[in-house]
Amino acid sequence: MAAIYLVRHGQASFGAADYDQLSARGEQQAQLLGQWLKDCLLPVEKVYLGQAKRHLQTAQHCLAMTDDLSASAWQSLTGFNEFDHVEILNRYRPDLAEHSAMAQFLAASPNPRKAFQALFSAAVDRWLSGEYDHDYQQTWSAFQQATWQALAQVRAEAANARHIWVFTSGGTITAIVQQLLALDPQQAFTINWNLVNTGVTKLLFSGERLSLSYLNSHGHLEQQHQAELITYR
Repeated sequence: MAAIYLVRHGQASFGAADYDQLSARGEQQAQLLGQWLKDCLLPVEKVYLGQAKRHLQTAQHCLAMTDDLSASAWQSLTGFNEFDHVEILNRYRPDLAEHSAMAQFLAASPNPRKAFQALFSAAVDRWLSGEYDHDYQQTWSAFQQATWQALAQVRAEAANARHIWVFTSGGTITAIVQQLLALDPQQAFTINWNLVNTGVTKLLFSGERLSLSYLNSHGHLEQQHQAELITYR
């Protein structure tokens, strides 16, 4: 039996012109995960990641804490990329497509993070519905298929590896869990909204068998007893 560990990236730079960078807290979260791997003696035999900077930076900060695999051995797969949240937001609210318009909209809210979450949830619901597939470059079903194909490639290339690590995003993890648990998309996204930055989801596989072992583990953060380390966006 082999294991695939799906790691959600550390906290990105919410509200910045370039979201796709780890914040200082995101770097710390990744380092704490790496220390946890080292303390638990969890091997890192293969590493895959999506193509976002936040995926790579999470892997770098995490695995720098261990003595495993150099970056030259890592493999990036497009199937582990996050869905295009910018396009999804813009199709729902084209009036907020400009960064300045979004910034002004959020600044007018007493709680910008909650305002963004409500906006994003509604935009994702529109995408998931399938009623507006012609509006999107990548539909939900196409995103699912790409994610599943990437996971199939990882399993096919496993060889004798028993501990495989994938640094990716919450949408990718949600798509995989949805198919494993046979959830409808809306049910799956109730999981997505609760995925913690650098949370770990473990899959077990042997031959054609694939199952979920645990979801969204973040004990490496909880044991620090610092509530601010547990973030969701």
